[in-house]
Amino acid sequence: MVIAPPSMDGASPAAFTQQLPTPSPFSFSVASTRWTVVPPIQLSILFLRFLALLLSFVSALALTTPLKKIGQSPSSCGQLPELMYCFIVTVVAFVYSAFQLFKGVCDISYRGILISDRFSDYLSFILDQLVAYLLISSSSLGIQAIQRTGRATPLCRASVISISMSFAVFLVTATCALLSGYKLCKRIIW
Repeated sequence: MVIAPPSMDGASPAAFTQQLPTPSPFSFSVASTRWTVVPPIQLSILFLRFLALLLSFVSALALTTPLKKIGQSPSSCGQLPELMYCFIVTVVAFVYSAFQLFKGVCDISYRGILISDRFSDYLSFILDQLVAYLLISSSSLGIQAIQRTGRATPLCRASVISISMSFAVFLVTATCALLSGYKLCKRIIW
């Protein structure tokens, strides 16, 4: 018994063997509706970047303007090299968060035209880890500086606030690094 294959009216066999590429889960447009769709992972990363920007600003501000009581001598973070390192790393985290926030907004509004998605994923993954490492190392050095200063000084209180915020920025940046790693792995595996 022989079964005849179904007829292909005017279609070549090569047309059926060629597979169409599957769209990336990180693509922005839906072809059928013409509406733009932003993946939820990108919105959550954008929110985390804004949170890191805000927390790093508060951390840097706390170190630059310690509150002092009337009659106390002024103190600054420039007196201790550990606190100066904390301040510099916090400013670097602020600038990096501002850059990533700007890039994320541009990616949503211009649909990834400014920077290619592949390069952006690699860059975000590497720089997130670098900034997270700098933040945790500066926080650990800042704790040593707090132990060396007097407990009742305004610099000590400002350092505690700054290092707490810096550690919070570390947690947010580490979460962003995990999400960037997830996006990169999905891109490589896809």
